[in-house]
Amino acid sequence: MTRAVYPGSYDPVTNGHLDIIGRAAHLFEEVVVAVLINKNKRTLFDVEERQEMLREVTKQWDNVRVDSWHGLLVDYCRENNIKAIVKGLRAVSDYDYELQMAQMNHQLTGVDTLFMQASPQYSYLASSLVKEVATYGGDVSTLLPATIEQRLQQRLAELR
Repeated sequence: MTRAVYPGSYDPVTNGHLDIIGRAAHLFEEVVVAVLINKNKRTLFDVEERQEMLREVTKQWDNVRVDSWHGLLVDYCRENNIKAIVKGLRAVSDYDYELQMAQMNHQLTGVDTLFMQASPQYSYLASSLVKEVATYGGDVSTLLPATIEQRLQQRLAELR
């Protein structure tokens, strides 16, 4: 079975993420969307909430499952017999960082990284930017699935 992992923080999941997930789902027999746990990163939603949101918005793809991981991604790949990592690239600056990571991951375990360019309509989209715009009352309804936008607005209201 050809399996790939699409790692990220997904805080929150955006339409750009879903675009990459859907495209990867057509290339691999199984795509694992892995919420990576980084204790140093301050998130708006906890890991369980992010996993729940991802399960909700990826249920249209039978070959996509959601998981979480703390530690080296290549260890997750080894433990789950995953041979490829999928990464979305929005700009050249993404490539510079991701190339180093891909080369390190390949050196450590032989896992390959597949870079997928962001669709033009999502090339500027980042979860952190969406959160910032929403915090100041900006309209993010076209950037997120409707249910995710509702959760984001609710969480921001709780924090005010």
